[in-house]
Amino acid sequence: MRRYHATMTKNFTVRLPDDEAVNAAALARAEGLSLNETVRRALVEAVEARRADPEFRSRVRRIIDEDRELLERLAR
Repeated sequence: MRRYHATMTKNFTVRLPDDEAVNAAALARAEGLSLNETVRRALVEAVEARRADPEFRSRVRRIIDEDRELLERLAR
């Protein structure tokens, strides 16, 4: 079952101002990629950059701790 989910894709809409959409399309054309692949790669790069950021990791840990407390209260 895990393999099945690893290959699933999720579609969603991204709304961009006209100038950002034009820039994204131009970047995709210049790189010889589809707009979809260009946006996907940008998101992957953004996630990787955040994972390497100690301040971001600290914020995520704090959120996890806050959610854990909330979930424990709800489970009582």
